[in-house]
Amino acid sequence: NFPEDQVTSSGTKFWSGSKRCPKALLFDLDTKCEDAEMRNCFDFIVAAANLRASMFGITGSTDEATFRETLKNVIVPDFAPQEGVKIAANDAEAKEQESAAAPAEMDVDTEVAQILESLPSKSELAGYKLTPIDFDKDIDDHMLFVTACSNLRAMNYSIPTEDTHRSRAIAGRIIPAIATTTALVTGLICLELYKIVGSARRDLKLEDLKNGFCNLAIPFMTLSEPQPPATTKAILKGKEWNWSAWDSLDIMDKGDLTLQELLDFFESEYKLEISMLSYGVSILYSFFANKKKVAERKKMKMSELVQSISKNELPSDQLFLVLEVIATDMESDEDVELPYLKLRIR
Repeated sequence: NFPEDQVTSSGTKFWSGSKRCPKALLFDLDTKCEDAEMRNCFDFIVAAANLRASMFGITGSTDEATFRETLKNVIVPDFAPQEGVKIAANDAEAKEQESAAAPAEMDVDTEVAQILESLPSKSELAGYKLTPIDFDKDIDDHMLFVTACSNLRAMNYSIPTEDTHRSRAIAGRIIPAIATTTALVTGLICLELYKIVGSARRDLKLEDLKNGFCNLAIPFMTLSEPQPPATTKAILKGKEWNWSAWDSLDIMDKGDLTLQELLDFFESEYKLEISMLSYGVSILYSFFANKKKVAERKKMKMSELVQSISKNELPSDQLFLVLEVIATDMESDEDVELPYLKLRIR
């Protein structure tokens, strides 16, 4: 770089306006920057070493004594500027130097071949594994590295430094808010919760509950009565039933039925014939399935059948199976839309 007192051909200082003259930093583990009061040299070494160790699958360390002892044996050669290098004072000179120093164009295939030849062979890398590290502003080691790097760079150009908290906000583009929307929404939800848990002896009506709408920028807030959930019409036991997403068909006192017992129960209790029964993405029963497999499954308990088809063990404390049912009316042979079936197995 040009010295601090460099003057252009017009007689003005080169380092003026938005251009800042960089200065070399003296490596010192104990030095703190004035603005953020952080030990940026020490933080950089610790964060960089631990990130590199993580990449190679090595357990890192933050022990200061270990770093101090190791750094005693590290000798960094003094920086010496290369001789005979001319620094461009403006864009025109930079362009001229670039064109003069530009190497002859290389064929792409030749360049790729050279790069491939420079790489080690697969046999040399046997058992060698690198784990990529994805930046996450919520991981302290990542933010310590970013903060130390940015602060050291800032100190090179006499720019104010920032602490880790402020750097995290910059890296994540976090916009702080004095009265957060999250706090307001949480408060409104809790008010509705009080109505439910604190009114056990009272049947709440829909108009007792409220929807909240708010915009803190205006500011604006209003409450309104919620709409009832959408319902689906079904005919069960000769009666009309309008069920919503909050409803389910509950079988609480039959225990862990076999598949055949469940099919029979639906026919006798609801006059419905089950054509398909599923648990999550696993189809437990269907009218078009292989007859031999269906016969085997009909003898199995529902818990056994679910584990057999889904290939997953049911937790020992799971009390219910939530099943999806497709059924037809035994008299009209029409499809009947039903909510989830909740079967208590324990």
